[in-house]
Amino acid sequence: MEPSIQYCTTSDGVSIAYSTRGAGQPIVSMTGPLWSQFQLERHVPESQTWWDSLARNRLLIRYDSRGSGLSDRNVQDFSIYSLALDLQAVIDRLQLKRVALQATAHAGPIAISFAARNPDRVSHLVLWCSFTSSSYRKAPEARASRALVDLDWKTFTEAYAHGRIGWSTPEGAPQVARALRESITPENAQTFYQAVDTWDVTSLLPSVRAPALVLHREDLSTLPIGEARKLTAGIPDSRLLVVPGQSGMPWTEHMDTIVSAIDEFLTKGDTHVQQSVPPPNAPSSLVTILFTDIEGSTALTERLGDAKARELLRNHERTVREALKAHGGSEIKTMGDGFMASFGSATKALECAVAIQKAFAEQNASLPARPEALEGRAERQPTAHGSRTSPRAGRGTDASSGAEALRVRIGLNAGEPVAEDGDLFGSAVNLAARIAGQAQGREVLVSNVVRELAAGKGFAFADRGEAALKGFEEPVRLYEVRWREEG
Repeated sequence: MEPSIQYCTTSDGVSIAYSTRGAGQPIVSMTGPLWSQFQLERHVPESQTWWDSLARNRLLIRYDSRGSGLSDRNVQDFSIYSLALDLQAVIDRLQLKRVALQATAHAGPIAISFAARNPDRVSHLVLWCSFTSSSYRKAPEARASRALVDLDWKTFTEAYAHGRIGWSTPEGAPQVARALRESITPENAQTFYQAVDTWDVTSLLPSVRAPALVLHREDLSTLPIGEARKLTAGIPDSRLLVVPGQSGMPWTEHMDTIVSAIDEFLTKGDTHVQQSVPPPNAPSSLVTILFTDIEGSTALTERLGDAKARELLRNHERTVREALKAHGGSEIKTMGDGFMASFGSATKALECAVAIQKAFAEQNASLPARPEALEGRAERQPTAHGSRTSPRAGRGTDASSGAEALRVRIGLNAGEPVAEDGDLFGSAVNLAARIAGQAQGREVLVSNVVRELAAGKGFAFADRGEAALKGFEEPVRLYEVRWREEG
């Protein structure tokens, strides 16, 4: 029987097709954005058995992602954030407070992103043959398969179907290939793959608070089992089940084993979930760390003298503390010319950073006009907890009035620091301090994990490229928060 299709609209105006069946605990079944669930059901009857099993004693929700199937295909944005809007639109339309998510293949990163940013709305997370980042696609087989999208669409779909369904069960591959061809256009497929090349949810894994069941085929050729191990290692409350076979489709081999594992996992009550959520600033919980620093503070003291410089520093401390209080930040310590603070929310931390810069910008604008001193940018590296040497030159001053414009630089990172005696320690703290050291006065620089956590919250980020930071083997990509109109 054909499913009853309904439609909803995402916050960015995309029409999404969805269906529901059954009653009870709500679970959303998410296929990869290349696939239309409804086209699969039409051409591959065996897939219906899978959805029948998921719907047993539950409310099963299915939908086609943007760009595929019965949903709006006139789209160009296949970022993880945009694809998560499809999921949110369906859940909101059905007025569901909490749902379980079952995500297959490319849908996995989308489900992880949604669960990390909406911990109160996801009760359980089931990941089938999924991954953390697109790095696995660098294998020769993946590159060769993608090249066929433009060269021969039919051959690509057939090769892709054989790879996904497994060579041990070839009889279903033609039906799967046909479903794929009807699910998405080659143009959208190519645009989708270009977007996937940028996907990486590794940094979001620690902030997933729902319990997770990671399922993977033992001999799946298109996706190494190492990806499943990364997922399990990264998500705090998760376990891995390796299922025999070669197929990336859950309904082809040992489906009863898979369904039984999911049934057992989903019967765990919400008390299991709540126990996995630590207090916002407890040890090993995800926090956002903010460092501030006055550019050229040593030169400022030399110009003004200790007394007048200290008066300006008191103003800096008062301004920063007011912003921390207004945005729920916790002051960890002050270091003379800077602060270290923590937040339970990346969004609140960014709002605080912007508020600090705007406050100093307003104060500086009220100062009397005066000649500027030359600004230098000598090398200046922070220690693990923010102390610095070799200061950069600051702005000039009118010695007769003592007026001085303060230029504050801010760096943010998110992670799981170790809390001890009211202080925070660890690589997440060290990286936040290093990022602050890379900023210029009036700048806010953040790590990629902060940018990911705040996606869709109204902040504008500019890619500043990779930076080699002391104490970190790999270069770190930094982003500038655009908090003011460029003059």
